[in-house]
Amino acid sequence: MSHLISTSCSPRTEKGEMWQRNWTSPADFILEGLFGDSLTHRLLFSLTMVVFLVAVSGNALTILLICADPRLHTPMYHLLSQLSLMDLMHVSTTIPKMATNYLSGKKSISFVGCATQHFLYLSLGGAECLLLALMSYDRYVAICHPLRYTILMNREVGLMMALMSWLGASINSLIHTAILMHFPFCGPRKIHHFYCEFPAVMKLVCGDITICENTVYISSVLLLLFPIFLVSTSYVFILCSVIQLRSAGSKRNAFATCSSHLTVVSLWFGACIFSYLRPRSQHTPLQDKVGSVFNSIITPTLNPLIYTLRNKDIAKALRRVLGREIITPRVQLQLPGI
Repeated sequence: MSHLISTSCSPRTEKGEMWQRNWTSPADFILEGLFGDSLTHRLLFSLTMVVFLVAVSGNALTILLICADPRLHTPMYHLLSQLSLMDLMHVSTTIPKMATNYLSGKKSISFVGCATQHFLYLSLGGAECLLLALMSYDRYVAICHPLRYTILMNREVGLMMALMSWLGASINSLIHTAILMHFPFCGPRKIHHFYCEFPAVMKLVCGDITICENTVYISSVLLLLFPIFLVSTSYVFILCSVIQLRSAGSKRNAFATCSSHLTVVSLWFGACIFSYLRPRSQHTPLQDKVGSVFNSIITPTLNPLIYTLRNKDIAKALRRVLGREIITPRVQLQLPGI
């Protein structure tokens, strides 16, 4: 698999390095990128761009359907629209810059650009961790306390959950970005990644990085381990409630209600654990890139597909919107003949 990542020099690479030396500022960073100049890498780049377009289209469609259909104006779907917005922004934070650099042969990113990209991707990743944990509480209330759902999960509570996710993750990201970018950087500032990921940039720091490591541990507890604990606790209560149900149909409906969310949670937190909770000694540039590709491309693409294909309300909303667009022109054509 290692041949998928460019590690060798080619005429284009040498030319690109000369261009970088002539045109990059000493304060710029150099992104190694994800693909080389071989035919295989060009095909993989094309495939990546197709997946990127699917991710953007799927998440944008989910947001539009939830906004357009009044039947979906509930706390659960409001949280789902926030998840789609996070995925849409997440995939747009890293992939366009990678594609631009690959197509232009330019590998540099400015200091401000790197800091901005670092802040955005870390904010969106943290917000998604918090939001998925809060969405598990929504499922817990819907199954364990269905008669009190409208009281415990009203519009104000949903808005507060979304705000807490965005605000908490943004503060965490701002702290990390300020600490990391305050350090001096050594060498040619070459980042062995396709975007300004925290561990990849931290390897360029000159000096003691103990404060960075301590903040990473604290963030891992707050944004990974604590949300995983909340999700696990919610689903333990959900499982106990489902077991007590007598009707097989009710059990199937309960599992169907939770299956989409549980699938997304497993994909997202599994990738985050692989990327950020492994010992530093076990990290390799290839593994970091593979984990980041899954987090920044694959998961945002799968999330809307999972919710759309396995959610009857979303599917019905899509049919209603498509049906309205098809029927309306026919009505307009018939009006003159009335």
